[in-house]
Amino acid sequence: MKIDQFRWLNEPQTYQFDPGRVVLRTEPRTDLWQRTYYGFQNDNAPALLTETTDPFFTFSVKTEFESKRRYDQCGILVYLDSDNWFKASTEYENETFQRLGSVVTNRGYSDWATTDIPAGIRSIFYRVSRRRSDYLIEASYDGTNYRQMRIFRLLEGGEAIRFGVYACSPEDSSFEAIFTEFGIEPCRWEEHT
Repeated sequence: MKIDQFRWLNEPQTYQFDPGRVVLRTEPRTDLWQRTYYGFQNDNAPALLTETTDPFFTFSVKTEFESKRRYDQCGILVYLDSDNWFKASTEYENETFQRLGSVVTNRGYSDWATTDIPAGIRSIFYRVSRRRSDYLIEASYDGTNYRQMRIFRLLEGGEAIRFGVYACSPEDSSFEAIFTEFGIEPCRWEEHT
């Protein structure tokens, strides 16, 4: 997978491309969220995305991060438009724990599913697989042993989609996120029979 196939959504001020590696510095008050509970709508997180109409594929990436402020996050994104998208990330909470979580946003409303993990974890691999409008997101600490986070549907997500990586700092913060080991392959999520 070549990085020149990717384009910025909300291009950040500071980033760097090296062979097989993307470094992004987040900017304060950037986020992705729509309406639910908090009431606000944010769609200004920087994301590096590529587009496909392939209904069956798997995308994977390694993330590394030095997040330090509440809600700092770094992860993977499937993006149709501001009202329809999915993200999975590690989100900083405090010095004791952070949240490995995911958000599905359909028709302008976000949800949030999380599990607490130790604050000292500074690297996560993500793998998202697509079967038409249905998706499987998995995470791994070592890039070999993946665990399911969730299965979900994007109600508008059966045709062309954009997907890739993102990082943001919803509060007054900034940190460095590093993305490596980009991979795209035939869908690893087998059809249910």
